[in-house]
Amino acid sequence: MTSVAFETIENDMVHLSAASPYFNRELSWLEFNRRVLEEAMDERHPLLERVKFLSIFSTNLDEFFMIRVAGLKQQIAAGVASRSPDGLTPSEQLHAIRRAVIPLLEQHRSCWLDDIKPKLHEQGVHVLDYHELTPAQRAACAEYFEREVFPVLTPLAIDPAHPFPHISNLSLNLAVVIHDPDEGELFARVKVPAVLPRLVPIEGGLCDSPDDIPPERRYCFTWLEQIITANVASLFPGEEIVECYLFRITRNADMEIEEEEADDLLRVIEEGVRQRRFGAVVRLQVQHSMPERVRNLLLTNLKLTPDDVYEMRGPLGLSDLMQLTKIDRPDLKDPPFYPIPPAPLQNARSSEELFAAIRQHDILLHHPFHSFQPLVSLIQAAAEDPNVLAIKQTLYRVGSNSPIVKALMHAREQDKQVTVLVELKARFDEENNIIWAKQLERAGVHVVYGLVGLKTHAKLALIVRREHDGLRRYVHLGTGNYNATTARIYTDLGLLTARPDIAADVSELFNRLTGFSRQRHYRKLLVAPVSMRECLEALIEREIAHAQAGRQGHLIFKCNAIVDKKIIDLLYRASQAGVTIELIARGICCLRPGVPGLSERISVRSIVGRFLEHSRIYYFANNGNPDIYLGSADLMERNLDRRVETLFPIESEPLKAEIRQLLDVYLRDTSRARILMPDGSYVRARPPEGEAPFDSQAFLSRDNMTPR
Repeated sequence: MTSVAFETIENDMVHLSAASPYFNRELSWLEFNRRVLEEAMDERHPLLERVKFLSIFSTNLDEFFMIRVAGLKQQIAAGVASRSPDGLTPSEQLHAIRRAVIPLLEQHRSCWLDDIKPKLHEQGVHVLDYHELTPAQRAACAEYFEREVFPVLTPLAIDPAHPFPHISNLSLNLAVVIHDPDEGELFARVKVPAVLPRLVPIEGGLCDSPDDIPPERRYCFTWLEQIITANVASLFPGEEIVECYLFRITRNADMEIEEEEADDLLRVIEEGVRQRRFGAVVRLQVQHSMPERVRNLLLTNLKLTPDDVYEMRGPLGLSDLMQLTKIDRPDLKDPPFYPIPPAPLQNARSSEELFAAIRQHDILLHHPFHSFQPLVSLIQAAAEDPNVLAIKQTLYRVGSNSPIVKALMHAREQDKQVTVLVELKARFDEENNIIWAKQLERAGVHVVYGLVGLKTHAKLALIVRREHDGLRRYVHLGTGNYNATTARIYTDLGLLTARPDIAADVSELFNRLTGFSRQRHYRKLLVAPVSMRECLEALIEREIAHAQAGRQGHLIFKCNAIVDKKIIDLLYRASQAGVTIELIARGICCLRPGVPGLSERISVRSIVGRFLEHSRIYYFANNGNPDIYLGSADLMERNLDRRVETLFPIESEPLKAEIRQLLDVYLRDTSRARILMPDGSYVRARPPEGEAPFDSQAFLSRDNMTPR
């Protein structure tokens, strides 16, 4: 195993009983989000990059409550008493989550209010509370309110004649307390409009900034809700405004889809997206100054308990801080990053040269260090090439303004046969995928939605081309989505190949996805849910057999999450048999490493840095003749049993050596890596004495930082 030293990180994690061989999934996820927060607290990052991590922490936590906490609440409501693998009931998990979240939120607030915000101020980027504005700036805000905000606002009374209004998910709202001379105390709700910028640029004089920062690089903002609060009386003429308090709710956003009963999946998903806004409320965030009587009014009408309330210091909804990262201050951001084409494609200028390069040998893509453009160019070349007959592709999360989707539609315009599987059930991307599915169908593309009861998470593209010696198939398989935006910030791996065996597997898998094929055996691919689990288990068993025979047993897995109990138990058995196991798990890890007699030969590390580690690599040493698989699947029950996933082999010796070197780079990291300890805490890896910290992502970026 790689030898590193450890630096303890003090935190408030709720440590579970050492008697359980598993960590709780939900608390493990919260520990991942803590690592995101630590990046925001890390002064090695430029200021606006730290702001980015603050925003990501908030967005992550919102989704956690919308899905995971909502699911636990549903279990309690349904009377489910079953325990998680670590022995906790749903109710016990909710209590543990609350105990873990409250100190995290305070660290998050302190990082913004007490650290980053003052330092931004020193750099000429001012995020001011309304009371800090000058008279001229307040006048400018009042004018902005009258011109842009007032026409959008709709005050809603709360009284016997006006029932408590619907509060939409993640919306910011003002609870307005009014004193009426005839009626006494009244309440109203004003929604902060999401169609306007949350951070409002201030006019009417520059904020106080250091003299060495030119005026065009100074920025001043204040919060939209504070502008509304300062001018809220104009919404209630003749009434006395007593108090105004900000609150925010989170709803259950996990859609339940009965696919077997759906005669039109597209319509069902569309309806589910609309219904998501009406999910049960699972969290109420309030400002710490909100009095108990107002809080109780909200709790009663939202059908919540005090344990569902999270009292916050400072602004709510700090995911909106991402707006700050758009300002023109490159000195406060990471240096520019320039993806490059992989070496075999750097001189490919035509479609013929592109296809010839893939025919010559397999090509490994490593995003974001390698550009996503060659993949776009491949689909575009296939659309234009008169020898291309058909294109098939899966789409899971493609983002907006997708060049891949445009190329597929253009291919259909060029009379190619185009088939696209659009996964409508990609959580929080359903609406975007519905839009793309309809556009593809209007362009004449044959669109399918996958298999009933299974999400299609596999990343596959197939091009069928007529050549002088017959039809040839070109394939792309990947670990990440066909998304040009995330390809710049996620680390992912892809393979371009024209190998007949892999191409035949991909063709047969597409037949299973689009038709009635019951194909269960594939030449090279490991496919979930039909064969992946048993193949992975067999490969791990082979390492156990090597170790038991006195040969070297060695496993290295890099993935996003390790949750599946059967795989964890098998890894424990492998450790007990003498197999060395090195796991690189960015997010959740329910496996408890380093326990004598159980997992003492297992190490687990997580790397969180500039790029989101998203690639999956499964390395089996096989006594010096290693097998390496890349693909879309994490070690989770849902990936192995309830999704269509693929793992594909790397069999080219040069590419196998490249992947092995890549794993070594990650295992050497002593800058961004944290090591999971037996008690569930994470400690920072640090270099041996006298050595400089090694940053794996910086090392991999070394060829991408030269200005172009």
